[in-house]
Amino acid sequence: MKNAIFVMNQDTFSIVYPAFIRKEISSQVNIVAEPMTQEQLRNNLSLLQEVEIIITGWGAPVIDQELLDHAPRLELILYGAGSIKAIAKEAAWESGIRFTTAVAANATPVAEFTISQILFCLKNGWCFVRDIQETKQFPSKPFAVKGAFRSKIGLISLSTVGRHTLELLRPFDIDVLAYDPFVTEEEADQLGVTLCSLEEVFQQADVVSLHTPLLEETIGMIEGEHFRLMKQGSSFINTARGAIVKEEEMVNVLQERTDITAVLDVTNPEPPSEDSFLYQLPNVVITPHMAGSEGEECGRMGVYMLEELKRYLTDQPLEWEVTKEQFIRMA
Repeated sequence: MKNAIFVMNQDTFSIVYPAFIRKEISSQVNIVAEPMTQEQLRNNLSLLQEVEIIITGWGAPVIDQELLDHAPRLELILYGAGSIKAIAKEAAWESGIRFTTAVAANATPVAEFTISQILFCLKNGWCFVRDIQETKQFPSKPFAVKGAFRSKIGLISLSTVGRHTLELLRPFDIDVLAYDPFVTEEEADQLGVTLCSLEEVFQQADVVSLHTPLLEETIGMIEGEHFRLMKQGSSFINTARGAIVKEEEMVNVLQERTDITAVLDVTNPEPPSEDSFLYQLPNVVITPHMAGSEGEECGRMGVYMLEELKRYLTDQPLEWEVTKEQFIRMA
């Protein structure tokens, strides 16, 4: 039986790896120490001498040369969270350490949140909320809403979350436009989406949803002019990262285009400064970066890592393994 250790933030440990998952993991591997933080591990690296698997999540230890010098048998990192960009150092790749991640599990609640907002925005939901709060009256029917019938949804980036959102959109009578320079026309046909330029997505979609990873080249890629192109009464949703949007330019347009609604689960900075116009604009909805795994949803990430552990121990291919090539493109 292989030796393993849990290392991560202890305030989130029991929600990512609840008792029923820990019990099953313990039946698969020998847990050599009590769960600990990365700081506690750094103070006692000798614990790693016989460890072959590190089971972790938020607050994972950095897998660098210093750690590897104390872990001669280390083979696998099970990361029950998203990107491993901050923890997988070059020494780990050179040593042949394998990494697998629950990024796909974390994409599920983000896509679910996005779908909820897409459907609500297509009903002009936030507009009605604003108007009722202001007038204390209900508007007269018939309501002029687009709804989820023959409407157009624009997805910016067919990333893991973008593709999951696309799958959840399939039951609806809508057309999906997508901007993703890494997707070919052939792949787009297979996915059932229409590839467009970034400008065309903003110009044609009833709801635009941003799913681009935060990379050096994507910082500030969404500009004020993109918002100026938006259709009357359309909406913009950001569950990616605030820095991808030039916030000041977006605010300027939203002040002029009060018909546009922006649903922002992420901002830059986060949270916004106390004097930010984002708090003041009635056509901006801010949520506290809640779209990702929260509360009991986090257990899905632990389940993914448990299943990966089972595959690893039975010499099956890992479903969520991150290759060096994928790591280079990772946010």
